[in-house]
Amino acid sequence: MRTGCGGCTDRRPVSPLLSAGLTISGGVQMQALREQKMLNQMPALGKQNTLNQKMKNYLFCYAGLFPVIVLFVLLRIYPMFSTIRLSFFNWNLIKPFKPFVGLANYINIFKDHLFLLAIRNTTIFAFATVIIGIVLSLALAVALNKSSKLSGFYQVIYFLPVITPMVPVSVIWKWIYDPGYGLLNYFLSFFGIEPIGWLMYPNLALISIIMMCIWKNLGYNMVMFLVGLKAISRQYYEAAAIDGANKWQSFLYITLPLLKPILMYVFITSTIDAFNIFTPVYVMTTGSQGAPGNAVRTLVFNIYEDGFRYFKMGYASSQAVILLLIVMFFTLVQLKLFKGEEAGSSLQ
Repeated sequence: MRTGCGGCTDRRPVSPLLSAGLTISGGVQMQALREQKMLNQMPALGKQNTLNQKMKNYLFCYAGLFPVIVLFVLLRIYPMFSTIRLSFFNWNLIKPFKPFVGLANYINIFKDHLFLLAIRNTTIFAFATVIIGIVLSLALAVALNKSSKLSGFYQVIYFLPVITPMVPVSVIWKWIYDPGYGLLNYFLSFFGIEPIGWLMYPNLALISIIMMCIWKNLGYNMVMFLVGLKAISRQYYEAAAIDGANKWQSFLYITLPLLKPILMYVFITSTIDAFNIFTPVYVMTTGSQGAPGNAVRTLVFNIYEDGFRYFKMGYASSQAVILLLIVMFFTLVQLKLFKGEEAGSSLQ
């Protein structure tokens, strides 16, 4: 309806349906703006929740590792640095005065013929046990990798010496090597061979201990190689056979390259164990059956005698530091060799 007063604008009554529509449309737009705002905030909230979850996971892991790390520091790191510090002192257990001597202990050990003999014997022992032991264990692993009913039985038999403590094993082998009633000489007597003092003769004593240690660790290395061999797919060997490769070529160009990570691990751990040889030397060669002239004197045995027999802890600590450096050197060399071979093979 139109009103005609002067100066007044023309107004029309608004329909109730139109007003309701405008109200609903405005509400929908406001709801859409709120949802858009929430959607814009969701990535930031998601990132924050993800960061919080990661932080909780890290805290849980570090909390679980904390007791192990504390024990490792107390039992490994702290004694190692204490040994290094001790090597610079004339530290005698029965003397109250322990002066600082600097590098005197390191200079004196390289003038000590027993220390040099111990390094020589330990190096010979390490090279022999590592190389011969790895070759034999790899050959056994390849032989036992075939499907056979007795394969598991042989694996158990070869692994039993690994879980047997070293002291009883050394005592048993000392009895086996005995020149009077030892089992080895009894077996050789069937072939007309006279009894031999395996641990008494300087030329045989170190070889005898090497044989025992190779036998002791053979099963562990064999199991490690078996794990690696089981992981190699048979498709590689089938493809090589189709191309005309024989068993030796398959072993050389397929098995060995794919076993390099296992080989590196076995080489490094075997070398570390070999340079730390002590128990067989102490058990088998002390007493009446021991070889004369320090024929089987090893580095750890020399450290033990200087430290706990003659109470020269500073002098013994300097030898322990040298042993640490030797082991680190051979470990780094082996890592370098294996990493270099992997890089060369990847380039090819």
